[in-house]
Amino acid sequence: MLFLFIKRFIRPLAWIILKQQIRRQFPTVKQLSTKTLANWLENRKPKLQLIDTRNQEEFFVSHLPNAKHIPDLETAQKNLDPNVAIVAYCSVGYRSSQLAEQLQQLSYPQVWNLEGSIFQWTNEGRMLRQNGNLTQHVHPYSKSWQWLLKNH
Repeated sequence: MLFLFIKRFIRPLAWIILKQQIRRQFPTVKQLSTKTLANWLENRKPKLQLIDTRNQEEFFVSHLPNAKHIPDLETAQKNLDPNVAIVAYCSVGYRSSQLAEQLQQLSYPQVWNLEGSIFQWTNEGRMLRQNGNLTQHVHPYSKSWQWLLKNH
């Protein structure tokens, strides 16, 4: 009974609050919906660099198709083309918003954070990759955050 209550009421409310907090903390960072990103990937427009800002262990479990592992600003500056659109994601959007903000401050003109990040992507039933294979598993980040995943 408690699990159903959490599933139906608490989790959706927590997502709303979490997204609002991220937007408030990073007001200059443009937020991109998972639906829009899925459309961009399907149509291969615009040309973009999809970056996973999580740690290596999280990235190894799974990542979005064609994502590069770019966990910090130094790696980003070495590996990203500032003239090509960038979409950053992490577990829920905090770490990726932080890196997106840093890139904006360095005058990267087209940077977005994937709102809800990989947790929302997988909650919507979208596929992930692990070693070139399709998967629906995602690293839960921690016990404190894993309950935001529908199937943790």
